[in-house]
Amino acid sequence: MNTADYFQLFSALGPEVIVVCTALLVLTTDLLGLQDTPRSYRMSIAAGLTTLGCGGAVVWMFVNPTVGNWHGGMFVIDPLNETVKAVVLLLTVLTAILSVGAKFTRHCGEYFALLLLAAVGMMLLTSTEELLMIFASLELVSLSLYILVAFNKSSRQSAEAALKYFLFGGMSAAFLLFGFSLLYGLSGTTNLPQMAQKLFTVGADPLLTVALVMVVIGFGFKVAAAPFHLWAPDSYQGAPLPSAAFIASGSKVASFYVFAKVLLLGFSQLGWGSEESSTGGWIPLLSIVAALSMVLGNLAAIRQTSVRRLLAYSAIAHAGYMLIGFLALGDEAFASLLFYVTTYALTTIGAFGVLGVVEAQVGGDQLKDFTGLAHRAPVLAWCLMIFLLSLAGIPPLAGFFGKFYIFAAALTNDAHNLPFLWLVILGIAMSCVSLYYYLQVLKQVFVREADGNARPLAVPFLSHAVVVLLAAVVVLLGAMPGWLLDTIHTAIGELGW
Repeated sequence: MNTADYFQLFSALGPEVIVVCTALLVLTTDLLGLQDTPRSYRMSIAAGLTTLGCGGAVVWMFVNPTVGNWHGGMFVIDPLNETVKAVVLLLTVLTAILSVGAKFTRHCGEYFALLLLAAVGMMLLTSTEELLMIFASLELVSLSLYILVAFNKSSRQSAEAALKYFLFGGMSAAFLLFGFSLLYGLSGTTNLPQMAQKLFTVGADPLLTVALVMVVIGFGFKVAAAPFHLWAPDSYQGAPLPSAAFIASGSKVASFYVFAKVLLLGFSQLGWGSEESSTGGWIPLLSIVAALSMVLGNLAAIRQTSVRRLLAYSAIAHAGYMLIGFLALGDEAFASLLFYVTTYALTTIGAFGVLGVVEAQVGGDQLKDFTGLAHRAPVLAWCLMIFLLSLAGIPPLAGFFGKFYIFAAALTNDAHNLPFLWLVILGIAMSCVSLYYYLQVLKQVFVREADGNARPLAVPFLSHAVVVLLAAVVVLLGAMPGWLLDTIHTAIGELGW
């Protein structure tokens, strides 16, 4: 590479460089200048720097649009992954703002630095077509999230959740690395497009089936799909609330994007397996995982009295809905998946914002802690209703169109897609089940009367602003879904896959 090529690569890496420098700046500023100041002031300064850094990265991407492929797919920039990176940075900013009032740690600089490093890992994860880079980026994200889950040193639940998350995450990394090694052995390359061409000519090979199963298992842990979901409920419940919100939103977006990219770019021609044998065939496998996730997630959520665990099992169910988007094997399905996962992430982080206020003011996350919220914090109550009804798929909110587009993509006229009618019917039925437990929360909020001694909640301004903004976005994307979907379609159209 000559000097001009290095300059272009550095320009393409500008957003990641900005976020890394922001992490170092946050850490340095807090350790050297703010140790003797109140915790709330330190959290505010760190959140402000985080917001400026992430905002600067987004501005860099859109002021200096770059398209290119460096080092044989090790680093790839295109309009689609820049859009996904912008969503990840937005979710990072929202998480940082929700963290301002948190009291679970005095290590403010370290907390925000890890949050930013996790975001960098997610950005790199979306900007590569190399298996080695995918694995390295996943590990950067995972290691950052393990520590964020364990950040509340005074909570045994936090330590337990982090240990479970670490153990299951290590197991998933082992499955994923083993699958990648088999794919490299069969194809002789770690570049996804080249590997796809070579694997298609391999023919019937049992090792290819084993490799694809390993990859599905490894990513299944990352996206919390059943039966690889066991870490999720405890991690959602034990982690500091902003950490749980980031796992449920930013991690979901990046993981589903790279999972879809690996399968749709690397193995789209092997989705149904070989005609002579069962080689490949990840589509039937994913259809079973999707069905298990929808059924187990929704039925388990009915029994929950903790809203955190309810949202965790809801996330497992939504992973099942999202997996349906993998099955149609087309640009329309990929766009529908990205629309769904983006609106889901925004909705979930809004629900966690309301939950954070209730936990801080009432002291718990049980259903009874939400009793009378409509009278104690009416704005939050109405925003929570918007979030939960959107998660249930009620029109005209964003969640409805997310499910609608996913189900419609799975029912195209292609003969291979028609067998998934049963999966779509199951998804609709499970959406009806999900409405029950979401309404149980809203029943406590709007129907149950609060204790006579209960006082109105003192809602922090920033939390109030974030929750209201996200509720407005969920309504807006429900009223005008084309605004986001058309952007995604345009970006996908420029890929030329």
